[in-house]
Amino acid sequence: MRVSSKVAVVALSLASLGLFATPGPRAMPGPLTSDRSASTIVLATEALIDINTASKKQLSALPGIGDARSDAIIKGRPYKGKDELVQKNVIPDSVYQQIKDKIIAKQK
Repeated sequence: MRVSSKVAVVALSLASLGLFATPGPRAMPGPLTSDRSASTIVLATEALIDINTASKKQLSALPGIGDARSDAIIKGRPYKGKDELVQKNVIPDSVYQQIKDKIIAKQK
């Protein structure tokens, strides 16, 4: 084998390993970890409306909740769980079914 053939073989080997590339930082793919899914959960949780702290305007924007029901929700605070809206007869179950995935009752 001649010297130029050996250089070509070495260059091809390095290229196949990714070692013969342009200089500079490379993005290395990271493993999928629970951190990524946890951040997704956090973002989803932040989108929920806390019935213990939400304003009248925020509550009124929920489906089936107008001014009167938002006033009733505010008056009945604090709630240990979001299902207390139905248990305390603040809203009917049919309305609760529409909003249960959009609300949360955080505790202090």
